[in-house]
Amino acid sequence: MMANLLFATDGVSIALFIVLGVLVVFLAVLFCLVPIKLWFQALVSGAHISMARLAGMKLRKVDVKGLVYTYIKAKKAGLNFSIDEMETHYMASGNVDKVCDALIAAHSANIALPIDVAKGIDLAGRDILEAVRYSVDPHIIDIPPISAIACDGVELKVSSRATVRVNISRLIGGAGEETVIARIGEGIVATVGAALDHKEVLQNPSEISKNVLEKGLDSGTAYEILSVDIGDIDVGRNVGAELRSAQAEADKSIAQAKAEERKAMAIAVEQEMKAKTQEMRAVVLAAEAEVPKAMAEAFKNGKLGIMDYYRMQNVVADTAMRNSIAGSESDDNDNY
Repeated sequence: MMANLLFATDGVSIALFIVLGVLVVFLAVLFCLVPIKLWFQALVSGAHISMARLAGMKLRKVDVKGLVYTYIKAKKAGLNFSIDEMETHYMASGNVDKVCDALIAAHSANIALPIDVAKGIDLAGRDILEAVRYSVDPHIIDIPPISAIACDGVELKVSSRATVRVNISRLIGGAGEETVIARIGEGIVATVGAALDHKEVLQNPSEISKNVLEKGLDSGTAYEILSVDIGDIDVGRNVGAELRSAQAEADKSIAQAKAEERKAMAIAVEQEMKAKTQEMRAVVLAAEAEVPKAMAEAFKNGKLGIMDYYRMQNVVADTAMRNSIAGSESDDNDNY
């Protein structure tokens, strides 16, 4: 009887020991997997997170501490932001803390910013917190000096600044700051180019701002242009005069080339005429060389008499004398 009692007592002790061992192992695993301190902080902050959720987050190698603190901050700010959405955004390589701060800032400024839109903007690589700040406080963009030419050919260098506000609804898929700068530059060039006289632009620089704003250059961009302020207008080169001068030089070169061409043609014609004259002289000399032969043949055949020969010689001498007199008179006139 006593042995049975001892055996029963030993069995209860062993069972109790086993239960205590299992409890110790369970508590060890629980403390290893579940950050009790974070769980308690979330509980007392009104942002309850189950221990299973915390254990699962730790097994998934999520930044549990960062997500819990961000979740507490969101709940304290009155945001409807679930821990599941935060974990999903974190695992998608998003910046959960920055998205939460942006949502808090938008909520405080009474700006409509859905959570899905904020996460999409963050995952698109844009700074959502900076976008909310620029939506509340407009951003100033310095436009590089734009060179434009009026209708009178005078170059104007326009320096300006644009005040823009971020349009959160167009932040996804909207063009960036570079596009806004390019469009404002396009508007400045178009306005100055439409002016008949550059003095009109110098007298009314506000017309540039007016025309730029009326064109709606912020369409399709992530910004809303509030104002375009002209800082300075410098007068540059007289491009029209330079172009006219260059055209005159080109016309002069063309005229000189045509004159040289005509001169070359005249020289070529002169050389050709000289060649033809030389050729004719050669023909005449050849013909004159045949005259004595013909005269000798005429004498021999009795077709030419001695008196005919003398009369011909007199005619030749008279012609030579007349040519000599005419040549001397021509020389005197030239000298005179």
